[in-house]
Amino acid sequence: MGSVGCSSNPVDTPPPTIDPARAAVSPPVTAAPPGTVRPLAGQAQAAVFDKATGSLVVLTPGAGDRSVATVVAATGAAAPVELDGAATSMAGAGDGEVFMSTRGGYFRFDIASRTVSRIGVEGQDGVDFTALARRADGRLVLGSADGAVYTLASDTAVGARLKIFARVDSIVTQGNTAVVLDRGQTSVTSLNADGTASEHALRAGRGATTMAADPAGRVLVADTRGGELLVYGVDPLILRQRFPVRDSPYGLAAAGNATGLVWVAQTATNTVVGYDLATGIPVEKVRYRTVQQPNTLAFDDASGTLYVVSGSGAGVQVITSAGAAK
Repeated sequence: MGSVGCSSNPVDTPPPTIDPARAAVSPPVTAAPPGTVRPLAGQAQAAVFDKATGSLVVLTPGAGDRSVATVVAATGAAAPVELDGAATSMAGAGDGEVFMSTRGGYFRFDIASRTVSRIGVEGQDGVDFTALARRADGRLVLGSADGAVYTLASDTAVGARLKIFARVDSIVTQGNTAVVLDRGQTSVTSLNADGTASEHALRAGRGATTMAADPAGRVLVADTRGGELLVYGVDPLILRQRFPVRDSPYGLAAAGNATGLVWVAQTATNTVVGYDLATGIPVEKVRYRTVQQPNTLAFDDASGTLYVVSGSGAGVQVITSAGAAK
Protein backbone atom coordinates (compact mmCIF):
# COMPACT_ATOMS: atom_id res chain seq x y z
CA MET A 1 0.00 0.00 0.00
CA GLY A 2 3.00 2.30 0.16
CA SER A 3 2.03 5.25 2.32
CA VAL A 4 -1.17 3.65 3.55
CA GLY A 5 -0.89 1.49 6.65
CA CYS A 6 -3.30 -0.05 9.12
CA SER A 7 -3.41 -0.06 12.90
CA SER A 8 -5.50 -2.72 14.58
CA ASN A 9 -5.57 -0.79 17.86
CA PRO A 10 -5.69 3.00 17.65
CA VAL A 11 -3.30 4.46 20.18
CA ASP A 12 -4.52 6.33 23.23
CA THR A 13 -2.44 9.45 22.56
CA PRO A 14 -1.98 11.19 19.22
CA PRO A 15 1.19 10.26 17.34
CA PRO A 16 3.55 12.93 16.00
CA THR A 17 2.00 15.08 13.31
CA ILE A 18 3.16 16.67 10.08
CA ASP A 19 2.45 20.10 8.67
CA PRO A 20 -1.08 19.77 7.25
CA ALA A 21 -1.39 19.96 3.48
CA ARG A 22 -3.34 22.79 1.88
CA ALA A 23 -4.98 23.59 -1.41
CA ALA A 24 -2.76 25.21 -3.99
CA VAL A 25 -3.10 28.95 -4.52
CA SER A 26 -4.99 28.96 -7.81
CA PRO A 27 -3.85 31.10 -10.75
CA PRO A 28 -6.07 33.83 -12.22
CA VAL A 29 -8.80 32.69 -14.60
CA THR A 30 -8.11 33.84 -18.15
CA ALA A 31 -11.31 32.68 -19.90
CA ALA A 32 -14.95 32.38 -18.89
CA PRO A 33 -15.62 28.94 -17.40
CA PRO A 34 -18.56 26.83 -18.60
CA GLY A 35 -21.97 27.18 -17.00
CA THR A 36 -23.04 30.31 -15.19
CA VAL A 37 -21.33 32.10 -12.32
CA ARG A 38 -23.49 33.41 -9.48
CA PRO A 39 -21.96 36.22 -7.40
CA LEU A 40 -21.21 35.43 -3.77
CA ALA A 41 -19.65 37.71 -1.19
CA GLY A 42 -16.78 36.20 0.75
CA GLN A 43 -14.42 33.26 0.51
CA ALA A 44 -16.30 29.98 0.88
CA GLN A 45 -15.39 27.59 3.69
CA ALA A 46 -18.03 24.94 3.02
CA ALA A 47 -21.12 24.30 0.91
CA VAL A 48 -24.01 21.86 1.11
CA PHE A 49 -26.78 21.23 -1.41
CA ASP A 50 -30.18 20.67 0.17
CA LYS A 51 -32.60 18.65 -1.93
CA ALA A 52 -35.69 19.51 0.14
CA THR A 53 -35.44 23.19 -0.75
CA GLY A 54 -33.44 22.85 -3.98
CA SER A 55 -30.89 25.28 -2.59
CA LEU A 56 -27.16 25.50 -2.10
CA VAL A 57 -26.02 26.79 1.29
CA VAL A 58 -22.56 28.33 1.47
CA LEU A 59 -20.64 29.16 4.65
CA THR A 60 -18.32 32.19 4.55
CA PRO A 61 -16.60 34.39 7.14
CA GLY A 62 -18.49 37.54 7.98
CA ALA A 63 -17.67 40.76 9.78
CA GLY A 64 -15.82 40.52 13.06
CA ASP A 65 -16.13 37.09 14.65
CA ARG A 66 -19.35 36.17 12.84
CA SER A 67 -19.98 33.85 9.92
CA VAL A 68 -22.56 34.07 7.15
CA ALA A 69 -24.72 31.28 5.71
CA THR A 70 -25.86 32.21 2.21
CA VAL A 71 -28.75 30.47 0.48
CA VAL A 72 -28.31 30.22 -3.28
CA ALA A 73 -31.66 29.14 -4.74
CA ALA A 74 -32.28 28.13 -8.34
CA THR A 75 -33.58 31.62 -9.10
CA GLY A 76 -33.35 35.00 -7.46
CA ALA A 77 -30.60 36.74 -5.57
CA ALA A 78 -28.50 34.94 -2.99
CA ALA A 79 -29.82 35.38 0.56
CA PRO A 80 -27.11 35.87 3.22
CA VAL A 81 -27.95 35.19 6.87
CA GLU A 82 -25.54 36.37 9.56
CA LEU A 83 -24.83 33.95 12.39
CA ASP A 84 -24.37 34.92 16.01
CA GLY A 85 -20.75 33.78 16.06
CA ALA A 86 -18.16 32.02 13.94
CA ALA A 87 -18.97 28.66 12.35
CA THR A 88 -16.25 26.24 11.30
CA SER A 89 -17.95 23.50 9.23
CA MET A 90 -21.34 22.54 7.85
CA ALA A 91 -23.35 19.38 7.24
CA GLY A 92 -26.86 18.51 6.12
CA ALA A 93 -29.06 15.54 5.29
CA GLY A 94 -31.09 17.09 2.49
CA ASP A 95 -34.17 17.59 4.66
CA GLY A 96 -34.32 21.38 4.80
CA GLU A 97 -31.85 21.96 7.63
CA VAL A 98 -28.10 22.34 7.87
CA PHE A 99 -25.90 22.24 10.96
CA MET A 100 -22.75 24.28 11.56
CA SER A 101 -20.17 23.70 14.27
CA THR A 102 -19.13 26.57 16.53
CA ARG A 103 -17.45 27.14 19.87
CA GLY A 104 -19.40 25.33 22.57
CA GLY A 105 -21.95 23.73 20.25
CA TYR A 106 -23.54 24.19 16.86
CA PHE A 107 -26.00 26.22 14.81
CA ARG A 108 -29.20 24.74 13.33
CA PHE A 109 -30.29 26.59 10.20
CA ASP A 110 -33.76 26.20 8.73
CA ILE A 111 -33.20 26.99 5.07
CA ALA A 112 -36.77 27.80 4.00
CA SER A 113 -37.46 30.23 6.85
CA ARG A 114 -33.86 31.51 7.04
CA THR A 115 -33.93 31.10 10.82
CA VAL A 116 -30.93 30.13 12.92
CA SER A 117 -30.79 28.72 16.44
CA ARG A 118 -27.63 28.23 18.45
CA ILE A 119 -27.50 25.04 20.51
CA GLY A 120 -24.96 24.51 23.26
CA VAL A 121 -23.54 21.08 24.05
CA GLU A 122 -23.83 20.44 27.77
CA GLY A 123 -20.59 21.01 29.67
CA GLN A 124 -18.61 21.96 26.54
CA ASP A 125 -18.83 25.75 26.55
CA GLY A 126 -15.09 26.20 26.04
CA VAL A 127 -14.62 23.57 23.32
CA ASP A 128 -13.65 24.76 19.86
CA PHE A 129 -15.69 22.49 17.62
CA THR A 130 -14.10 22.25 14.19
CA ALA A 131 -16.16 19.61 12.37
CA LEU A 132 -19.53 17.88 12.47
CA ALA A 133 -21.64 15.35 10.63
CA ARG A 134 -25.12 13.91 10.98
CA ARG A 135 -25.73 10.16 11.17
CA ALA A 136 -28.60 8.27 9.58
CA ASP A 137 -30.34 8.09 12.97
CA GLY A 138 -30.19 11.88 13.27
CA ARG A 139 -27.52 12.02 15.94
CA LEU A 140 -24.77 14.58 15.48
CA VAL A 141 -21.07 13.82 15.75
CA LEU A 142 -18.77 16.77 16.47
CA GLY A 143 -14.99 17.05 16.45
CA SER A 144 -12.76 19.52 18.24
CA ALA A 145 -9.53 21.45 17.71
CA ASP A 146 -7.87 19.46 20.49
CA GLY A 147 -8.58 16.11 18.86
CA ALA A 148 -11.74 14.80 20.51
CA VAL A 149 -14.89 13.41 18.90
CA TYR A 150 -18.24 13.84 20.64
CA THR A 151 -21.19 11.63 19.70
CA LEU A 152 -24.35 13.29 20.96
CA ALA A 153 -27.10 11.28 22.66
CA SER A 154 -29.61 14.12 22.20
CA ASP A 155 -29.56 17.64 20.81
CA THR A 156 -27.45 18.78 23.76
CA ALA A 157 -26.11 15.78 25.70
CA VAL A 158 -22.82 14.00 25.02
CA GLY A 159 -23.24 10.25 24.71
CA ALA A 160 -19.58 9.44 24.10
CA ARG A 161 -16.27 11.31 23.93
CA LEU A 162 -13.19 9.91 22.21
CA LYS A 163 -9.85 11.74 22.26
CA ILE A 164 -7.26 10.01 20.09
CA PHE A 165 -6.59 12.63 17.41
CA ALA A 166 -4.32 15.64 17.07
CA ARG A 167 -7.19 17.66 15.61
CA VAL A 168 -10.49 16.73 13.99
CA ASP A 169 -10.56 18.44 10.60
CA SER A 170 -13.50 16.66 8.95
CA ILE A 171 -16.19 14.10 9.76
CA VAL A 172 -18.47 12.26 7.36
CA THR A 173 -20.97 9.48 7.94
CA GLN A 174 -22.19 6.42 6.11
CA GLY A 175 -25.28 5.20 7.94
CA ASN A 176 -24.40 5.41 11.63
CA THR A 177 -20.67 4.99 11.03
CA ALA A 178 -18.66 8.18 11.43
CA VAL A 179 -15.27 8.55 9.74
CA VAL A 180 -12.79 11.14 11.02
CA LEU A 181 -10.05 12.91 9.05
CA ASP A 182 -7.02 14.29 10.91
CA ARG A 183 -4.86 16.36 8.55
CA GLY A 184 -1.89 16.50 10.90
CA GLN A 185 -1.78 12.72 11.19
CA THR A 186 -3.00 12.40 7.55
CA SER A 187 -5.25 9.61 8.78
CA VAL A 188 -8.84 8.39 8.55
CA THR A 189 -10.46 6.52 11.43
CA SER A 190 -13.90 4.95 11.73
CA LEU A 191 -15.99 5.00 14.91
CA ASN A 192 -18.36 2.41 16.27
CA ALA A 193 -22.04 3.30 16.44
CA ASP A 194 -21.71 3.98 20.19
CA GLY A 195 -19.01 6.59 19.52
CA THR A 196 -16.05 4.51 20.64
CA ALA A 197 -12.99 3.77 18.53
CA SER A 198 -13.27 0.92 16.08
CA GLU A 199 -10.24 -1.22 15.31
CA HIS A 200 -9.77 0.53 11.99
CA ALA A 201 -7.43 3.50 11.54
CA LEU A 202 -5.65 4.08 8.25
CA ARG A 203 -2.90 6.37 7.09
CA ALA A 204 -4.31 8.48 4.23
CA GLY A 205 -1.53 9.19 1.77
CA ARG A 206 1.06 11.92 2.31
CA GLY A 207 -1.21 14.87 3.05
CA ALA A 208 -4.97 14.28 3.10
CA THR A 209 -7.07 17.43 3.30
CA THR A 210 -10.73 16.84 2.47
CA MET A 211 -13.25 14.04 2.71
CA ALA A 212 -16.73 13.31 1.36
CA ALA A 213 -19.28 10.52 1.65
CA ASP A 214 -20.73 9.28 -1.61
CA PRO A 215 -24.17 7.78 -2.31
CA ALA A 216 -22.63 4.39 -3.13
CA GLY A 217 -21.53 3.94 0.49
CA ARG A 218 -17.91 4.95 -0.01
CA VAL A 219 -15.76 7.62 1.61
CA LEU A 220 -13.63 9.77 -0.70
CA VAL A 221 -10.43 11.46 0.44
CA ALA A 222 -8.23 13.94 -1.42
CA ASP A 223 -4.53 13.39 -0.78
CA THR A 224 -3.51 16.88 -1.81
CA ARG A 225 0.19 16.56 -1.05
CA GLY A 226 0.46 13.06 -2.53
CA GLY A 227 -1.65 13.85 -5.58
CA GLU A 228 -4.17 11.03 -5.25
CA LEU A 229 -7.87 10.28 -4.93
CA LEU A 230 -8.36 7.68 -2.18
CA VAL A 231 -11.58 5.65 -2.04
CA TYR A 232 -12.52 3.76 1.14
CA GLY A 233 -15.16 1.25 2.10
CA VAL A 234 -16.45 1.64 5.67
CA ASP A 235 -17.65 -1.80 6.78
CA PRO A 236 -14.87 -2.31 7.67
CA LEU A 237 -12.80 0.77 6.86
CA ILE A 238 -10.53 -0.33 4.02
CA LEU A 239 -8.79 1.34 1.12
CA ARG A 240 -10.58 0.15 -2.03
CA GLN A 241 -9.10 2.35 -4.74
CA ARG A 242 -6.36 4.91 -5.18
CA PHE A 243 -5.67 6.92 -8.29
CA PRO A 244 -3.23 9.69 -9.20
CA VAL A 245 -4.77 13.15 -9.56
CA ARG A 246 -2.35 15.93 -10.37
CA ASP A 247 -2.39 19.63 -9.58
CA SER A 248 -3.33 19.68 -5.89
CA PRO A 249 -6.66 17.81 -5.67
CA TYR A 250 -8.84 19.30 -2.94
CA GLY A 251 -12.60 19.81 -3.42
CA LEU A 252 -14.72 16.63 -3.58
CA ALA A 253 -18.32 15.73 -4.43
CA ALA A 254 -20.13 12.61 -5.60
CA ALA A 255 -23.19 12.11 -7.78
CA GLY A 256 -25.91 9.62 -6.99
CA ASN A 257 -27.76 10.16 -10.26
CA ALA A 258 -27.42 8.25 -13.54
CA THR A 259 -23.85 9.46 -14.15
CA GLY A 260 -22.63 8.28 -10.74
CA LEU A 261 -19.45 10.33 -11.12
CA VAL A 262 -17.04 11.41 -8.42
CA TRP A 263 -15.87 15.01 -8.82
CA VAL A 264 -12.40 16.21 -7.84
CA ALA A 265 -11.21 19.82 -8.06
CA GLN A 266 -7.61 20.50 -9.10
CA THR A 267 -6.80 23.75 -7.36
CA ALA A 268 -3.45 24.36 -9.10
CA THR A 269 -5.15 24.60 -12.51
CA ASN A 270 -8.75 25.71 -11.78
CA THR A 271 -10.15 22.43 -13.10
CA VAL A 272 -12.77 19.93 -11.97
CA VAL A 273 -12.68 16.34 -13.20
CA GLY A 274 -15.46 13.74 -13.14
CA TYR A 275 -14.35 10.13 -12.54
CA ASP A 276 -16.31 6.91 -12.98
CA LEU A 277 -15.43 4.40 -10.22
CA ALA A 278 -17.61 1.57 -11.49
CA THR A 279 -14.82 -0.50 -13.04
CA GLY A 280 -12.72 -0.72 -9.88
CA ILE A 281 -10.28 2.00 -10.94
CA PRO A 282 -11.21 5.64 -11.51
CA VAL A 283 -11.71 6.50 -15.18
CA GLU A 284 -11.80 10.14 -16.23
CA LYS A 285 -15.03 10.94 -18.07
CA VAL A 286 -15.15 14.72 -18.25
CA ARG A 287 -13.34 17.85 -17.11
CA TYR A 288 -14.33 21.50 -16.91
CA ARG A 289 -12.53 24.77 -16.38
CA THR A 290 -13.64 26.43 -13.15
CA VAL A 291 -13.77 29.68 -11.28
CA GLN A 292 -10.62 30.59 -9.41
CA GLN A 293 -9.79 28.56 -6.30
CA PRO A 294 -12.33 25.70 -6.68
CA ASN A 295 -11.97 24.53 -3.08
CA THR A 296 -15.55 23.40 -2.51
CA LEU A 297 -17.88 21.24 -4.60
CA ALA A 298 -21.52 20.20 -4.20
CA PHE A 299 -23.86 18.20 -6.43
CA ASP A 300 -27.63 18.16 -7.01
CA ASP A 301 -28.69 14.68 -8.10
CA ALA A 302 -32.18 15.71 -9.20
CA SER A 303 -30.98 18.16 -11.85
CA GLY A 304 -27.47 16.81 -12.38
CA THR A 305 -26.04 20.20 -11.43
CA LEU A 306 -22.48 20.58 -10.21
CA TYR A 307 -21.69 23.57 -8.01
CA VAL A 308 -18.10 24.81 -7.89
CA VAL A 309 -17.67 27.28 -5.04
CA SER A 310 -14.70 29.62 -5.06
CA GLY A 311 -12.48 29.99 -2.04
CA SER A 312 -11.18 33.34 -3.31
CA GLY A 313 -14.44 35.24 -3.66
CA ALA A 314 -15.00 34.45 -7.35
CA GLY A 315 -18.57 33.22 -6.80
CA VAL A 316 -20.47 29.98 -7.42
CA GLN A 317 -20.12 28.26 -10.79
CA VAL A 318 -23.26 26.33 -11.77
CA ILE A 319 -22.78 23.56 -14.34
CA THR A 320 -26.08 21.94 -15.34
CA SER A 321 -26.25 18.35 -16.64
CA ALA A 322 -22.66 17.90 -15.48
CA GLY A 323 -21.10 14.73 -16.81
CA ALA A 324 -24.10 13.81 -18.94
CA ALA A 325 -23.47 12.44 -22.45
CA LYS A 326 -23.62 15.20 -25.02
